Amino acid sequence: MTIHFLGSSYNHSDGDILETAILNASSFSFFDKAIHHIVTDQGEERGVVLAQDGTTVALAPLLLGIEAGLKAKMEGKPAAGIFPLTLGRTLGLSFLSLQDFPPSHRLGPNGCWDNMDHPKVFKLRWPATLATDAVVNGGMDGAILGMNLSNLSGSENLQALSMTLKGYYSFILHEGQGLDAVSSHVSPRRREISRSLLEPLDLHSQVMETLALVWKLEKTEWIAMDTGVGKSVKGGLQAFAHKYWDCPQIIPRCQWGAKPYQDTPIPLSLPLRFLYVHHTYEPSSPCLSFPQCSRDMRAMQQFHQEDRGWSDIGYSFVVGSDGYIYEGRGWTYLGRHTRGHNEIGYGVSIIGNYTATMPSRHAMDLLRHRLVRCAVNGGALATDFTLHGHRQVVNYTSCPGDAFFSEIKSWEHFRE
Repeated sequence: MTIHFLGSSYNHSDGDILETAILNASSFSFFDKAIHHIVTDQGEERGVVLAQDGTTVALAPLLLGIEAGLKAKMEGKPAAGIFPLTLGRTLGLSFLSLQDFPPSHRLGPNGCWDNMDHPKVFKLRWPATLATDAVVNGGMDGAILGMNLSNLSGSENLQALSMTLKGYYSFILHEGQGLDAVSSHVSPRRREISRSLLEPLDLHSQVMETLALVWKLEKTEWIAMDTGVGKSVKGGLQAFAHKYWDCPQIIPRCQWGAKPYQDTPIPLSLPLRFLYVHHTYEPSSPCLSFPQCSRDMRAMQQFHQEDRGWSDIGYSFVVGSDGYIYEGRGWTYLGRHTRGHNEIGYGVSIIGNYTATMPSRHAMDLLRHRLVRCAVNGGALATDFTLHGHRQVVNYTSCPGDAFFSEIKSWEHFRE
């Protein structure tokens, strides 16, 4: 990406010209470092930012997509090549660099910021691939915004880049509607929107063509003769679709500010055969932003640890109305959510009291379709698992609320 620094229109003295040149050089150096993506030997990922929605985004693929979209718009041409720029090249190289690993290990990981209020250092949770979660997030966002900009009609004026980014990352959701009422492109929908835009394309051919161009530029065309390359790309794309399209974005514990587990976590024996659906009751209102959902998670963990004397927050996962799922005890550790049944099932709760009102449609879909598909395809839930409301197996509770319980009776895998 090229950044142009424009001087002022008035006449400069020699000192002013020198000062401006120094400032411009310093600014360019700053932006160059901010955009340049690397992972250090200590596992620090640089060239990434913490977005307002609580996810971490690499700037380079994001800006490449936006630049390609703007160029296509100004030239009046289709936005060809946005996928190779934002995702295709990185995915392909990541698939090939780790051919000896299972496809699922050729992508990721996520990481943790040193401080959520004043983030400076982002450290990955395990050794990085070329396509870290932040790079994939930035690539999906770049593809979405780039294609959106390129498809603006002639009568639609391009707004400032800052407004485009603000509308995508800093939207405001309204009580009682959540994401259901949002028709514009916003970051919590990046997985479903990118799927709708990219899945119809022949991604395998695009990745292979991109790799062929890379090999030509590097004078290593002989790599294309390896018959295992196509198979590696196919398996990698299937893993990509599962991890970033089938599965919902799960906000890790470190992002919402979880306190440490107060005992030794007990591993589960997978796959589990049951899924127990809850509502939190308290907090009683849906959470509509990452800061609000994070506060609710910390409050529930504090209540479970200090008032109930549990080792950790009880739920396996918690669904917010901000478009994200929050990690509780996660896929592999025993929860404390459904008395007498914790060892055989996951406990998933939607934040809010749903005795008389329903969760947002988007929040329910995250649980009913996205989390379930992710769990089954990933081997955490049995394919013939059974879904129950909390009240069905524990006598003293009305959880997950009368309104919500009536809804889940129509869901796949529900059993009386």
